[in-house]
Amino acid sequence: MDEADASVTMTVPAEAYPLPALYGASYVFIDRCFVWLGRPSSEAWTITLSKKDPGAAAPTLAELAGEFANELLSCAWRHEITKNNRAMIEAVTMQAFGGAMGPPSLDELEAFDFSAEPFDDPLGIAQSWEDKYKKPKKDGDEP
Repeated sequence: MDEADASVTMTVPAEAYPLPALYGASYVFIDRCFVWLGRPSSEAWTITLSKKDPGAAAPTLAELAGEFANELLSCAWRHEITKNNRAMIEAVTMQAFGGAMGPPSLDELEAFDFSAEPFDDPLGIAQSWEDKYKKPKKDGDEP
């Protein structure tokens, strides 16, 4: 920690913290401080946090480093969960985009009544903004 430069440098193992986790944690902190990432060796990352305004009443460098370490751990854990469940995430996403039931058959389309109301909307959610907030007509107004 270098209070004169208003920066703190941390070294973390590359095996425990992949690059996407470092990027995620850095992104969370870019509004509060400058973040520099380095790779001194293939086994480690260095992270340097530097205050944007050294004179401002901001968290101390130790607090920034602690918060960054917590965020980095969180991002690494989310990265691991995503990596381990990628097949399931992709399957669910494809079902959501493709439709779980698939396209309707020609027989289903032939039997469908297109003249009926598309759905019930008791709360008026599907109502357009213009219809919902239109001005009430006065007696002398034209249609």
